[in-house]
Amino acid sequence: MSDKLSAVEKIKTASDGLRGTLNQSLEDNYTGNLRPDDQVLVKFHGMYVQDDRDRRAERAEKKLDKLYSFMIRLRIPGGAITAEQWTALHEISEQYGTGTLKITTRQTVQLHGLLKHQLRPTIQAFNTAKLDSIAACGDVNRNVIVSSHPQLSPLHEQVYVYADKISQLLLPKTQAYYEVFIDGEKIYERSVEADPLYQDRYLPRKFKIGIAIPPSNDVDVYTNDIGLIAIIENNELKGFNIVAGGGMATTHGNPNTYSRLGSVLGFTDNEEDTLKAVYEILTIQRDFGNREDRKFSRLKYTIDKLTVEGFKQELENRIGFTLQHARPYTFTERSDRYGWLQGHDGKWYYTLFVEHGVIKPHQKTFLAELALLGISNFIFTANQNLMLGEINPEDKDAVAALLSKHQIETATSGLRKNSMACVALPTCPLALAEAQRYLPELVTKLEPLLERHNLLDDDIVIRMTGCPNGCGRPYVAEIGFIGTAPGQYNLMVGGDRFGERLNKLYKEKLDEAQILYEADLLFERFAAERNIGETFGDYTHRTYFAN
Repeated sequence: MSDKLSAVEKIKTASDGLRGTLNQSLEDNYTGNLRPDDQVLVKFHGMYVQDDRDRRAERAEKKLDKLYSFMIRLRIPGGAITAEQWTALHEISEQYGTGTLKITTRQTVQLHGLLKHQLRPTIQAFNTAKLDSIAACGDVNRNVIVSSHPQLSPLHEQVYVYADKISQLLLPKTQAYYEVFIDGEKIYERSVEADPLYQDRYLPRKFKIGIAIPPSNDVDVYTNDIGLIAIIENNELKGFNIVAGGGMATTHGNPNTYSRLGSVLGFTDNEEDTLKAVYEILTIQRDFGNREDRKFSRLKYTIDKLTVEGFKQELENRIGFTLQHARPYTFTERSDRYGWLQGHDGKWYYTLFVEHGVIKPHQKTFLAELALLGISNFIFTANQNLMLGEINPEDKDAVAALLSKHQIETATSGLRKNSMACVALPTCPLALAEAQRYLPELVTKLEPLLERHNLLDDDIVIRMTGCPNGCGRPYVAEIGFIGTAPGQYNLMVGGDRFGERLNKLYKEKLDEAQILYEADLLFERFAAERNIGETFGDYTHRTYFAN
């Protein structure tokens, strides 16, 4: 094997179908961690090793090892689960981990703070509830997301099916997940595991797929490795525009890394061609992606190396047909629609605001009581909120009564409703600064500035991440904060409201006082100089970057 391959590549090919020595690591009671190679492999099974960074110094002073724990992320294509599954999720989270449920930006949920000996019983409990964490992390296709507002389109269910079909199509064939975490023994013949897609190398890096249903771009379709844009004409699904090469992550101090919006390649008008195109885009990335330097391993770099036209030609060679010309479409919104809305089928939907995806105790109690009634399903949105769906008209009053009982409200400022943050400290090992613990506090300090300039109800999209990897998609926000050091952020402005334009660096390495000063100046100028109907992102782009 080439010495130029990254260490992770060598771990994957030597892993025996992602098994490694996970069994031995899990049974080692002398440490709360896994063996180094197994720390890589466990990601493919939807888990990360983490530690409490708030307690590192304290434990080091006492000559103690880091306080290791695990995060489990579920695979929920399209983000929808049943009431019974919510009850199971609630009970599992109460028994294992910190008790907190975190909704991610990719329509699923994470549990944090699990100890090593809790991993197997937790995964087994999820399996009983027909939930799993297979391929939720790692160098494979991850959770497939889809526009999450079925009340906006009668074709949502038809499009939603694609999320599950794509997820199934792109799942790894290895049975290691069941063998290591559920059954405890080999129960499958290895011939079943032949994997023509991933082989023994898997992909060079993570891979993300999103499906948008215009006019909503709630999934930020251009930020995905593959984006499918549903083309609907005369209330019929005609097919999908195929977008490829989106990605957010950059590296501070490395100008060769960059965020990129996906390129529209063409259109497919039937399920077979759509799935074939998706599959073969992965094979191109498998074969051409950078396996030497993981900073350049995402599909966006592969496409720019081949050129968009060169990539499209390679794709058409593999699929055996020519993509049709892309069809017209328009995005006019990206936010969730909070509160009650009635769908085309007469059923009701209630979207609950969950700040940065962290379900608060009173919300969790409300949701547990609601699930026991069995009158709603639960849909995670790509904006880290939760929709209660498919509520029959006769059951709406019962849901409303529970909302009132637990004082569940959606009223808040436009900025807060459109805020998003990654987990960051204390559990993310990559975080340079706070995000989900700090952004609510910062928004509270920004709201009086907005009110002063009569902007409090403007739906300005604001996002914060603790590092430049971009998990909260900050580079397509109207206001983006990228952590550079504790208490310090780069300020990005100029992204458009609907996720179709990247923002740009406005000011570097600002502390809170500087952030508030700069924000006040920007809000003041925006209020005084904006054109009629102009959004904050369009104003800052026009004023500071258009020329």
